[in-house]
Amino acid sequence: MTPTPSSTTPDSLGLLVLGSGPAGVQAATAYVRAGGTGPVVVLSADRDEPYQRPPLSKSVLAGEEPPEATPVLEDEEDVAAFGQVDLRLDTRVASVDTGGRRVRTEDGTELAYDRLVVATGAFPVELDGVGADARVFSLRTLEHSRRLVEAVGSATSAVVVGSGFIGCEAAASLAGRGVRTTLVTPEPAPQAARLGDWAGERIAAWLREAGVELRTGRTVASVTAPATVRLDDDSQVEADLVLAAVGVAPPTGFLDGALEMQDDRVRVGASMQTSDERVWAAGDVAQAHHPVAGRPLSVEHWYDAESMGATAGRNAAAYGSSEGSGGSPEEWSDVPGFWSDIGEHTLKYSAWGDGYDHAETVDHGEGAFTVWYADAAGLLVGVLAHERDEDYERGGELMADGATLAQALAAR
Repeated sequence: MTPTPSSTTPDSLGLLVLGSGPAGVQAATAYVRAGGTGPVVVLSADRDEPYQRPPLSKSVLAGEEPPEATPVLEDEEDVAAFGQVDLRLDTRVASVDTGGRRVRTEDGTELAYDRLVVATGAFPVELDGVGADARVFSLRTLEHSRRLVEAVGSATSAVVVGSGFIGCEAAASLAGRGVRTTLVTPEPAPQAARLGDWAGERIAAWLREAGVELRTGRTVASVTAPATVRLDDDSQVEADLVLAAVGVAPPTGFLDGALEMQDDRVRVGASMQTSDERVWAAGDVAQAHHPVAGRPLSVEHWYDAESMGATAGRNAAAYGSSEGSGGSPEEWSDVPGFWSDIGEHTLKYSAWGDGYDHAETVDHGEGAFTVWYADAAGLLVGVLAHERDEDYERGGELMADGATLAQALAAR
């Protein structure tokens, strides 16, 4: 049923931002700080004020912090700038009309915009084969976290499906609070596909030391109530709850051909500008051309979403202005990277994110190590570091300079 419009905004907004994650918040903040004109509105599908997501699978799930909102912005000037933004929570977008420069929400409200930033993030992929009433949880939003933490409070066992960084973090956090935890993954070792067998085995050892049982090389055939997980080898794992951490996907159905897409993401240039000159996209929903990598990248990291959002906001503010029209737009050129806390271990990873052909491991002793990744031509495309912050920092700099694996190893 098509909802009846409940209200209409006749005057065009200066900037309309879709999404209140790091990309959306930074876009709105940067726009205001750059002197962007007109009212700024942020539409958020979330019911909570913008908050930090990284703690949800770590300290919050581990029981070290309550499932409460941790402010995204810390800089006083950023906080003041975002205070000028009209934030509308619990609001979902139904459609975007780029020709008419209007956005329609699911409750029928229509908003006209002069400039638009699409920063709708991504949502968890659902686990296949889940039966009715099975206790299967996701972990992406603060509301997800509240439900999961409440369920964990009375649980003695859990199954985590998926060995991405969220799955590994969550499994270690659950085991750390005394919950008997089993991690199920089709990989031979956690993160082996992304980081290689050596790093995967090291992560597997950390998880086992934390008390996590690993079921590697296995997929989930079904989950029946209350939380019985049957694997593809017909074995079963009985648990009190299941956490599905099998990836995320950006929501783009509301765009319905309004913008050029690539691999189910909005295609943008290094300036975050889309195929429509008045629309920018940033964060998980975007596939952005990276001027240093020389190719489009899909990046799902928190700090990169912030950087992309800020770039989009500043370019939106400069659009059409006499001051901004004289020069080239700002480009997102940061080397993608993030940190992951798996129990007591912190991994730092920087990479272009589209694979590698060769990995060179340097074991520094006493648990410290660095893995350097290169493409077929020998160019450095990634670095993974544990207790080697200097290698993580240097790796990003070397990648930005187009260095080779040989140069990285020679400079260690």
